[in-house]
Amino acid sequence: MFAPLVGNWILAAAMALFTAVAAGWDLREKRIPNRLTLPVFFAGWIYQLAFHGWSGLADGAAGFAVGFGVLFVLWFIGGGGGGDVKLMGALSVWMGFRLTLLVLVASTVAVVLITLSTVAWQVCRQGARRTKARYVAGKTGPKSAETIAQRQSRRILPYAVPVAAATWLVLAWKIPALNRAVRAAEQPESPPAAAAAPEGGRS
Repeated sequence: MFAPLVGNWILAAAMALFTAVAAGWDLREKRIPNRLTLPVFFAGWIYQLAFHGWSGLADGAAGFAVGFGVLFVLWFIGGGGGGDVKLMGALSVWMGFRLTLLVLVASTVAVVLITLSTVAWQVCRQGARRTKARYVAGKTGPKSAETIAQRQSRRILPYAVPVAAATWLVLAWKIPALNRAVRAAEQPESPPAAAAAPEGGRS
């Protein structure tokens, strides 16, 4: 395996860049393409094996189960996009179980705060009726008749943006702690202190 300290910095750089590109793509195109997420997904397994061995692969699998699983359920019930699912799937393999949980929590808090503040601002500017018409699906026809473009037009903010912000926050918080743990593990153990001299006066 390669040095875990180097791996921590590769993790930070790769995920910061990946989420930034994904957020920019989602803002511009309203989608996140497979040609971005799939290479990062497969590279995540290589990263885990190279820097953390079999335990890293297990951590990546656990992260994928929670990250991809949560977003897949939301997508299945109509609460998210397929690109969001693949974004979190690729991200979670790299981040592992604990960091993925932190990203999910932080991004959810960001989504709630941004949504509430945006809706409140629009209600103050345009009124409750116009705000509801803009962000809530109409009742004419079945919900399944709504097109992807119509659903995307009601999105306050692409999910990749709060995911990127949450990832940067988690990395800035956790990478220094991970580096300290690696350095502490690499420190040689200090030799045992010399035994104290027996008490008593000279013979």
